[in-house]
Amino acid sequence: MLLGKCSWGKVTAMTIENVLSLKAITKTYGGVRTLDGIDLELQPGETLGLIGHNGAGKTTLMKIILGLIRPSSGQINVFGQDPAGRNHGNVARQFGFLPEAVSFSGAMTGLEVLKFYSRLKNIDVAQCPDRLAAVGLADAARQRVKTYSKGMRQRLGLAQALLGEPALLLLDEPTTGLDPDFTRTFYRLIDERRAAGAAIILSSHALAELEPHVDRLLVLQHGQCIAQGDMAELRAQTGLPVRIRVSGGSGAVREELAALTDVKSNRINGRTVEFICAPEQKMELIELLSRAQGVEDLQIELPNLDRIYSHYNNNGGREQ
Repeated sequence: MLLGKCSWGKVTAMTIENVLSLKAITKTYGGVRTLDGIDLELQPGETLGLIGHNGAGKTTLMKIILGLIRPSSGQINVFGQDPAGRNHGNVARQFGFLPEAVSFSGAMTGLEVLKFYSRLKNIDVAQCPDRLAAVGLADAARQRVKTYSKGMRQRLGLAQALLGEPALLLLDEPTTGLDPDFTRTFYRLIDERRAAGAAIILSSHALAELEPHVDRLLVLQHGQCIAQGDMAELRAQTGLPVRIRVSGGSGAVREELAALTDVKSNRINGRTVEFICAPEQKMELIELLSRAQGVEDLQIELPNLDRIYSHYNNNGGREQ
């Protein structure tokens, strides 16, 4: 099925510097603290990756931002207002939200679902067919939702979240049930919203697919922010080693490395050796390798988000 190309309008709702500001946010349920001192600012056109283990507090944080629940303490402003205050309705109309568990009335058609949510947000229902086409559901627009597969319901949820060109998007495990082709389409649509000026919060366990599409990351563990920053900052904070694979005359390469201390190496096969070095040794190692006899190819692998998250999830212990 061909997916329709969607061109989103520019975000014009914000006249303030930060879309979102959280200061020392806590949330306690029955004596159990699920969020503990969360600070966060989010600007227009910025995408934040929110990651953490199940029960880390990600969904609770989203509910507080949406104004569905109030924090136990701390200060929150969304578009300069309290999202749970008396202006909740006006603030909420600038949101787009895709929950982890998408649920719609099975008796309604996909088009009826979108029209229902359009009316809730005071949005022209005439845009609904185009939104369905953008997520590949044009042919299923008049089918009842109970006939939809899990992936189709997830697409419908995305179409609902994108109604009205929201200035703030919150997406909780948005690619669950999506096939690889539409996962790429999903991220294209999200990147278009970011380019139009929307602020986006993405929560996902699919770290490899998330990494290229976020500007910053916030790592939650047991309700606390244990790390926050872009990939370069997180790599610097963790100090995880760099892996460099060299193909060619491995004997000559090893001899050239005699001047470097604390550089580990593993023979991958008869022609490839992997070197593991500290970040501060990377440039010296690359320079040595570039001069070594017999080197035919060189690949550099910086710590990816999976490795960074594993580092933090293991209480900052050394990578095995």
